[in-house]
Amino acid sequence: MSLGDEHGARGEDGGYGGTGQTRTRLPDSDGDVYGGVRRGGRSSSRSLVTVVGVVVLLIAAIAFANRGGGDSGADDSGGDGGGTRAGTAPTAASGEQPEKSGTGGIPTGYAQDDQGAQSAAANYSVALGSADMFDTDRRHKIVDTVYAPDVAADRQSGLDQAYSSEKFLSNIGLGKDGSAPSGQTFVSRVIPVGTKVKSASSANASVQVWYTSLFGLSGDGSTNPVSESWYTTTYELKWVSGDWKVTDFQQKDGPVPVGRDQTASTADDMTKAVEEYGGFTYAR
Repeated sequence: MSLGDEHGARGEDGGYGGTGQTRTRLPDSDGDVYGGVRRGGRSSSRSLVTVVGVVVLLIAAIAFANRGGGDSGADDSGGDGGGTRAGTAPTAASGEQPEKSGTGGIPTGYAQDDQGAQSAAANYSVALGSADMFDTDRRHKIVDTVYAPDVAADRQSGLDQAYSSEKFLSNIGLGKDGSAPSGQTFVSRVIPVGTKVKSASSANASVQVWYTSLFGLSGDGSTNPVSESWYTTTYELKWVSGDWKVTDFQQKDGPVPVGRDQTASTADDMTKAVEEYGGFTYAR
């Protein structure tokens, strides 16, 4: 499933997080939100992904809606890379222009190299994990922007079926149209922590994105409070018409850091934070 494996591969790091070079940029507006959720049972989410080919954060959302027992042993699609570890400044900016343009609020126009592929994968994970995926028109724009044209149509069909499921929406506390109950705020955010190139060529790249996610409903009376989760997703990218586009992905749990002994915020504090702190539209 790794499209880049058949080309000249060049791994960069054997551990999680890869080169660790990170650059963040605040959005032009406060409207960006992203996604994720704590997992319980894995079997129901995995079968749904197999059937409808949904994108990465929907796996987590469905698992959240069907929380219960079971194993969480996801497939590990990561490679060993065979390279050296990051230097003494793992959070230094890459120094390269991350993108040259934007489409529907999603930065596009990445460089045709491994840095460009990492930037695209990190940025696309934010869009694919956002609450905008629960709105039909916005979801269609996101999928058309981040996926390669030859796979976008199939993805749209599967995603429309999944996101329109009344049972699924009800289980996560949303209405039939994907709206949150009165007085509550739906939170779905992805925050990339690091990226790693598994393999790359001028035509294909396989990039891992390690990220934390927030998912749930904030506000009084919420039965699905906002929770935090950690995942690593491997994106298969193809160079199409002057930009990197997604052709496939695989997700696994973790690495998960040890949680500190901190008291969870109140529903009011969480809602206020979500409304006042805009999400990142770009991170690498």
